[in-house]
Amino acid sequence: MGLVDFASSCMVFLLLVILCGVGGVCGNAELRALMEIKLSLDPQNKYLSSWTEGGDPCSSGTFEGVACNEHRKVSNISLQGKGLYGKISPAVVELKCLSGLYLHYNSLTGEIPKEIANLTELTDLYLDVNNLTGTIPPQIGGMTSLQVLQLCCNQLTGSIPPSIGSLKKLSVLALQHNRLNGAIPSSLGDSGMLKRLDLSFNQLSGSIPTSLAKITQLEVLDVQNNSLSGVVPPDLKGLNGGFNCSNNPGLCGVGFPSLRVCTAWDLANIIQVEPFAPIPNNSSNNAPENIPISSNFLANCNHTHCSSSSKFTQVAVVSGVITVTVMFIIGGFLIFILYRRRKQKIGNTNDTSDGQLSTEQDKEFSRKTASPLVSLEYGNGWYPFADIHDRNGVFQEFPPGFNFNLEDVESATQYFSEVNLLGKSNFSTVYKGILKDGSIVAVKSINVTCCKSEEAEFMKGLNLLTSLRHENLVKLRGFCCSKGRGEFFLIYDFAPKGNLSQYVDVHDGSSNVLDWTTRVSIINGIAKGIMYLHSSEPSKPSMVHQNISIEKVLMDENFDPLISDSGLLKLLADDVIFSALKFSAALGYMAPEYVSTGRFTDKSDVYAFGVIILQILSGRSKLSHLMRLAAESCKLEDFVDPYLRGKFFDSEAAKLTEIALACTHELPDLRPTVEAVVEELKGCGS
Repeated sequence: MGLVDFASSCMVFLLLVILCGVGGVCGNAELRALMEIKLSLDPQNKYLSSWTEGGDPCSSGTFEGVACNEHRKVSNISLQGKGLYGKISPAVVELKCLSGLYLHYNSLTGEIPKEIANLTELTDLYLDVNNLTGTIPPQIGGMTSLQVLQLCCNQLTGSIPPSIGSLKKLSVLALQHNRLNGAIPSSLGDSGMLKRLDLSFNQLSGSIPTSLAKITQLEVLDVQNNSLSGVVPPDLKGLNGGFNCSNNPGLCGVGFPSLRVCTAWDLANIIQVEPFAPIPNNSSNNAPENIPISSNFLANCNHTHCSSSSKFTQVAVVSGVITVTVMFIIGGFLIFILYRRRKQKIGNTNDTSDGQLSTEQDKEFSRKTASPLVSLEYGNGWYPFADIHDRNGVFQEFPPGFNFNLEDVESATQYFSEVNLLGKSNFSTVYKGILKDGSIVAVKSINVTCCKSEEAEFMKGLNLLTSLRHENLVKLRGFCCSKGRGEFFLIYDFAPKGNLSQYVDVHDGSSNVLDWTTRVSIINGIAKGIMYLHSSEPSKPSMVHQNISIEKVLMDENFDPLISDSGLLKLLADDVIFSALKFSAALGYMAPEYVSTGRFTDKSDVYAFGVIILQILSGRSKLSHLMRLAAESCKLEDFVDPYLRGKFFDSEAAKLTEIALACTHELPDLRPTVEAVVEELKGCGS
């Protein structure tokens, strides 16, 4: 090659580099795909005007809702709540590195393009709360990386593709509020990582596959408001409150409070499900995976005749068939009447006693409640605490992932459904919620008028909350501030065993009667949690809880105690705090010196802890004068919970009682420090 040719080549190369630098990527197929997607989603260019042909999708802020990876490939499209009303373009398949597609809370129409299944890197697919029609593409079963599939609140029809069971990484499958029909595929049981499966408010029929009960990770299974029938797999009782099958008149089961007990008619109906279905040949390699339940009752028959051919048996069979047929007709008529009445009750908008809406009402309610607020939060580009500094001008930085948005909170709580309500107080409401990753949380909603009016003080309190990390404190996952709702939200890990107050004042024979070892372990854990709060560490200052009670002690799945609301009073206005403290005083947790000094110290927490010890030992929330005298006299038989039936260690009970009495001494100076209490407790429960 000559010098002239070499120089020409270099010039062409440099020109290409310059052009590529200006345009983002030379010959950018992704840019062309994005423009096609824009034209399809936003035909009139009302909402995606920042998407331009000469722009760079990977330049910060130029393409709204688009994020790229380190290789300058589009990795996320987040356009939730934008008011989009177009269709999903098959051109999305050109974004080979896309891992998250968030198009929920819009008004998109048309079908889900089958080409979307070629996005093998996609982990999150959110298309819920739109107006999508058609069927669910079976090709989705090939999206091996998919972890969350949200298609709820659309108008999808047809059956659920069995191929979805091939998604081994899937943790959340939400298909509720559509028009899906047919049976629930037993193949869904092959999704071993599935945590949340919501198929409610559809037109599904048939039985609940037993394979679903075998998913070890499953926490929530919601099939309410369908037309399911048959016996509910007994193993689903392990989900406790996570299983919802209401408004399926054909379902029955044993041990489910919301279900009727199965009758002989139900069992006979199961036998007749497929009376003329051919029995698969066991020698065939193509036999179906799920043999009908009826085959269990026909196992003694082959393809041509039964093992017994006596006339007496034939007469008995004929008589039995006639009897069963008559019973079916009568039973079917009665069930039809009951079903019609129940359906009328469900569809009656004036009857709200069951706290539920009909399918279409509930869907419309979800749209009207969620979308405007979500649009407000996203549309104005408002980001909570995006640029907040303290009094010294230092930027307030929160841990990564702590900032939730309103859509996260609304979606997790099902738009603050009463079904998810855990409790209320004078200043807050707590809901159970499920995040998009399937984890269960508790969402505490606080009206902003209850919070401190000075932003600097509020931010100081919020920083304190985010710094707290201990195994005996409820973990704060994050927070959200909504201008639209005028509320502040704190998102905590969910404590599945409730609070400690549920395990006192219980009756004999109740499953809530705690054994001795568990009680001692709980006392130890509470003490360690308080010691952490009182200690000063580089990551946090020492602090006083001020409001410890058995209601503030939550229990995890192993009955380990978790102190809640630590540092919460730092966020609240003075009048709200005063109201909370009055309630605490009424329950006997308030230290005597507070009346005269009006101040809380670490010894105030110690006093409340002493009261809790006495409550745990006695099994009673209200401690009478006689009970305290029995404790002071070491008359353990008159003080320790009688429902323990003497199954406790006298030496430990005496020591714990002594610690409790020392902690509740009238004079704060004579109470031990919590560090000393923890040291004393080391010999207990071992």
